[in-house]
Amino acid sequence: MKTYLRTTGWGLAALILLAFAFHACQKDNSTSMSPGAGQQRLSIYFADNPGYFDNVFLDIRKVEVLVDTCTTTDGDGNWGDDYHRCWWWEDRRDDKDTCQVWDSLGIRAGVYDVLSLRNGTDTLLGDGIVPEGKVKKIRITLGDNNYLVKDSTTYPLKSPSGQVRIVIEVRHSEWEEFSDDNFRLWLDFDVDRSIIQTRQGQFILRPVIHVFTLKQTGSISGKVTPWNAYPVITVYNDQDTSYALPWKDGEYKLRGLKAGTYNLFVNASNGYKDTTITGITVSRGENTKVDGIKLNK
Repeated sequence: MKTYLRTTGWGLAALILLAFAFHACQKDNSTSMSPGAGQQRLSIYFADNPGYFDNVFLDIRKVEVLVDTCTTTDGDGNWGDDYHRCWWWEDRRDDKDTCQVWDSLGIRAGVYDVLSLRNGTDTLLGDGIVPEGKVKKIRITLGDNNYLVKDSTTYPLKSPSGQVRIVIEVRHSEWEEFSDDNFRLWLDFDVDRSIIQTRQGQFILRPVIHVFTLKQTGSISGKVTPWNAYPVITVYNDQDTSYALPWKDGEYKLRGLKAGTYNLFVNASNGYKDTTITGITVSRGENTKVDGIKLNK
């Protein structure tokens, strides 16, 4: 099953997307610097599991991480079925515990279109050198300019509580150490599940986030034509389901899949016939290339 970040209660979380080539700003450190003694580098990337909107814009202002500097070993509790917790409020005890240190990551603040981050495209959300320790939470601050475009009409995106600060609880063991004291992970924002229409013309953010690393998961890619069939790709098995909207050239890619055997279903429109391919094997750290699919009427 995918690892998802879900809001609890009214926890509304619009975890993020930076849609253009999003360099990390320099906090106090250049991105070319290596962590020194008692430090570690963290990099957070964002990708998108698409939804049926023209655009989804999120106003990203700040990204921080909570580091437990007194703990360097994993000992993460089991929350059941690999689910994460995410909420809009904060536990103020974090500010009172001398071991708990909030540190900011370098970002380029701005409004970004989430839907440009699909089919294997991602962007660097935050990057920086922080104190060494166990990373417990990610905190993201949004501005007021969050909105979506559907059928060429613009709608504001609001949280039920009106809060703009999102706190995500993560396990330190989920970070991938790709070199000494350099850690990274990917947050896949599921647009279709994260945006809820409450009534005509009103939408709220209620995020669902899939956490993955490239070493621990695999991917499926291929090409579906013609474009005017408006294909929607679904990859699924008994434990997992993921979606893709191909680019205009027909190329698609689904990442963050656990190792296993999958089926691929192409939902076609405009008079074209649906197509299913079975028995696609996905291995950790590898991409499985599917033969090109040409849809017929």
